[in-house]
Amino acid sequence: MTPNKLSAFIRDVPDFPKPGILFKDITPLLAEPGAFAVAVNLLKATVRDTAADEILGIESRGFIFGAAVAADLSLPLQLVRKPGKLPRATMHADYALEYGSDRVEVHVDAIRHGRRYAIIDDLIATGGTAAATVELVERCGGHLACCAFVVELGSLGGREKLPSGTVSSLIQCD
Repeated sequence: MTPNKLSAFIRDVPDFPKPGILFKDITPLLAEPGAFAVAVNLLKATVRDTAADEILGIESRGFIFGAAVAADLSLPLQLVRKPGKLPRATMHADYALEYGSDRVEVHVDAIRHGRRYAIIDDLIATGGTAAATVELVERCGGHLACCAFVVELGSLGGREKLPSGTVSSLIQCD
């Protein structure tokens, strides 16, 4: 199965979570074991090629793909969460939304100096969450190996917020 065929497992849901938004639903991909395995294998190849030392999975669907890739490559998985979800001391990075701002957090010991991190999420849209995660990596003295996504909404320009040459996506949509 090729990345082009994977797009058949992404369902468009109009007007979710609010009117005017076309939501890209990955649950059909998760429900089809063969398609999910292909997506994980393609993400795994990207991460392997960058010689990442650890995986950062972005809440919440990035946990699904990040955990599978981390397990297959025998790499540690660290979680990037929304505020207030981690039980120990955290550090954070803020990012802008269309109206307001949001924040991501990691445990203070999650990102280690000199290590190479692959950031994994299901989708990149405007790139705010991924860019904030890159900021955390850099602030801690880590190095960005890559940012790997299942779906990219290219018309929203998220790729441009990330370091050049670090972004990989399996399915590109407008």
